[in-house]
Amino acid sequence: MNSRKVYFFSTCIGAVACANTCVNAIKLLQKEGLQVIFKKDQTCCGQPSFNSGYYKETKEIALYTMRLFEEDCPIILPSGSCTGMLRSDYLQLFAGTKQEEEAKRFCASIYELSEYLDKVLHVRYEDRGSPVAVTWHSNCHALRTAKCIDSAKTLLRSLKNVDLVELEREEECCGFGGTFSVKEPEISHAMVSRKIADIKARNVEYLIAGDAGCLLNIGGAMKKQGVNVTPIHLYDFLAQRIGLAD
Repeated sequence: MNSRKVYFFSTCIGAVACANTCVNAIKLLQKEGLQVIFKKDQTCCGQPSFNSGYYKETKEIALYTMRLFEEDCPIILPSGSCTGMLRSDYLQLFAGTKQEEEAKRFCASIYELSEYLDKVLHVRYEDRGSPVAVTWHSNCHALRTAKCIDSAKTLLRSLKNVDLVELEREEECCGFGGTFSVKEPEISHAMVSRKIADIKARNVEYLIAGDAGCLLNIGGAMKKQGVNVTPIHLYDFLAQRIGLAD
């Protein structure tokens, strides 16, 4: 595997609503001397259809994705949720099929960006920002499927002027859950409100997360409730702290 060349998988939300986050994620990789390849024909990882039970349709999406990234090099994502889908759920999707070995090879090349920076590249950053208190929300799929939360927190804790204040309800879902927030809006609202109450009690300036969907959900609800905490993606925050962001 060519470890100095990587693919970048932007995710749907990254492409549609968080382009600057994707740019900052790519800058973090380029800072380490990596050649970053962006396949313009990439599409959804298939998680919404998979979670809704459309397995046949999801297989078509998955096969397209697996064959799009043809070179033997790491595939990096700025999202623990989509990382879990590509690395773990694809194995479940193709278990016992003729594409199982192909899926295993593909899944072995998947990394969430924080774990690649932490566990493969072993980066440690020089913090150029002023002292600030922040808190962290763990996305469900990143926590339980991709299992990449430790790396994200390691990067945050390496910043000397950043005080990471833990949430009491850190591991509770924010109520987004992709299609769940559309199908069960009342329950979703109750869940995000509990999350926001916990955030308010921490007396921090920023809420950081590694998944854009959660940030859009929590950030939108905080704005409606008049909560003066800034939601920010992990890779936007890191880029700002080390002077990469515009």
